[in-house]
This record gives sequence, C-alpha cells and structure tokens, in this order.
Amino acid sequence: MPQDLSLPHPGALARVKTALFNPATRQKLLAFASLIALMVFFGFASPNFLTTDNLVSILQSTAVNGVLAIACTFVIITAGIDLSVGTLMTFCAVMAGVVLTNWGMPLPLGIAAALFFGALSGFTSGVLIARLKIPPFIATLGMMMLLKGLSLVISGTRPIYFNDTPGFTAIAQDSLVGELLPSLPIPNAVLILFLVAIAASLVLNKTLIGCYTFALGSNEEAVRLSGVNVVFWKIVVYTLSGAICGIAGLLIASRLNSAQPALGQGYELDAIAAVVIGGTSLSGGTGTILGTIIGAFIMSVLINGLRILSVAQEWQTVVTGVIIILAVYTDILRRGKA
Repeated sequence: MPQDLSLPHPGALARVKTALFNPATRQKLLAFASLIALMVFFGFASPNFLTTDNLVSILQSTAVNGVLAIACTFVIITAGIDLSVGTLMTFCAVMAGVVLTNWGMPLPLGIAAALFFGALSGFTSGVLIARLKIPPFIATLGMMMLLKGLSLVISGTRPIYFNDTPGFTAIAQDSLVGELLPSLPIPNAVLILFLVAIAASLVLNKTLIGCYTFALGSNEEAVRLSGVNVVFWKIVVYTLSGAICGIAGLLIASRLNSAQPALGQGYELDAIAAVVIGGTSLSGGTGTILGTIIGAFIMSVLINGLRILSVAQEWQTVVTGVIIILAVYTDILRRGKA
C-alpha cells in the first residue's frame, strides 16, 4: 500500500517535538519572549524608547556587554566563573592606550596589544585555576583586583585619550551598514558583536576546543580518566575568554574615545546575568552563544528602559540584582527538573 505523503513521518514529528521541548530550547524561547515583552512594555510606557537614537544606544551598550558575556559563556560552560572580565576589559583598553597614545604606535599594534594582554591575563587565570588548583571564584576575584590596580598604576590614574590615533573611534562608532543603507545606522560595534558571536558559536560547536569545553563542564573527572589533558584545555578556555575580553576593551575605548582606568568593575555581573538568562547553566555542561546574546539584549533593554522612565540609579541597581537572583534561581529549578 503506498505511503500517504501528506502526513509527516512519525519519526520526524518525534524529532521536532524533542527539539521544541528540549530544556535549552525552552529557555531560549522564554528569554526571547521576555525580550519582546520588555520592548513592548517600555515602548508603551515611554514614546522615547522606540526612537532610532535610543535603539542605537541600546545596540551600542549591548555590544560591549554581549562580547563580555560571550567570554563568560566559555568559562561558565566548564563549570567555572570569571569575576575579572570587567576589569580585564579596562586593562586591555589601557594597554591599547599605552601603545597607541603614549608610544605613538600604529593602530594595528594597539589592537594586537589589547588582544595579547587579554589572552595573557586569561592564561594567568587558567594557570591559577587548572595548575595551582585555586577555586575559580577566588582566583578570578584576585585577578579582578590585580588588574584594577594595574590599570590605575599604568595609566597614572588618568584617562588615556585616543585623539591622535586616526581611525580608532571608527572601530565602534562608525557604521558600515549606514553607509550602504542610510536608514539603518547600525554601529560597527554591533557588527563586531555579531561577528564575535558567530565565530564563538562555530568554535563552541564545531571545534575540539568546544568539545572539551562542554566535556569539562559535564564531567571533568571522566574526561581526565579518559586520558585528556584537562589542565591544558582548561587553560586554553580561559585564554580564549581573555582574548575576547580584549575585543570588549577595544569596543568600549573606541566608544568613549578614551581608556578610563577606573571603569570596568560591575560589568562582570551584567555579563554573568546575561549568560544565565540565556540558558547557560552555572553547573556547567550546557549553554549556547545565541542564548547569551538574547540575555545580553534583555539586560541592555531593561537598564535602558529604566533610565528612559527616569528610575533612580539606586533602584536600577536593585532591579539588576533581583534579575540576577531570579536568573540563578531559574537555573537551579531547571537543573532540578533535569
């Protein structure tokens, strides 16, 4: 009897059902629905929210936080944590300022310096955690304070400006898309965010680094017993995360046209919250870059919307704290169901 081609194959239906009701997929859908709900709420609450200038401002702020969140995603998937990403971003911006402004070097060397010192700092954190067996929370807390101090010492506690470096502000502020499509003045920083996200997603899902990143978070002891050099791969993950923080340092320095040595502390909380909201588990083993990007947009929209509504700064901090607690509690409930 010929098969009825008008009906979907039962196996295909099962695969679709499994994909739709997968906990990770549900978390991403929930996060995306929350993002849309926030946009709608603030759009009705204030006529200034959905203006072009404000949406561009949201994109700009998301670019920096999103890149930092991508860096955190790799570390958190390994069941680690990195509290130094905010001050590392600042340190990379300061080092770029030293190379470009103080030493008068060409722009490519300044970009290379930010990436190099980001990777070096990440490598140091990885050695402390993987080789010396210092808990990630303590090791990165120490690195956070160390990098904050180094930024202030190297800069002499003064901002370093990039006025004499042609093309530096174009990294984040110009718009290649706007030149082609004037109706879409999307800043270059946002393009860089999406390029970093695509590259990070490919690394996480298509390379050996990504494979071991998930494996370390799922069962590090099993990976060790299978003969894998756990210390080496954990250091690689932290080094990669540090290099990504270097990109964030370039973006924020280009956006401000200066390296502000006192800036950075507090960014790590928004980045970690974005990662958890996007579905990456703090216990490790699961996570996606797409979910992290959605989480970063949720944090930016929330903070921007509260400012548009003239909510006091201290209450903005309270709301951010509540969001972080809820995100972590949701992760606990999700793990319990799993």
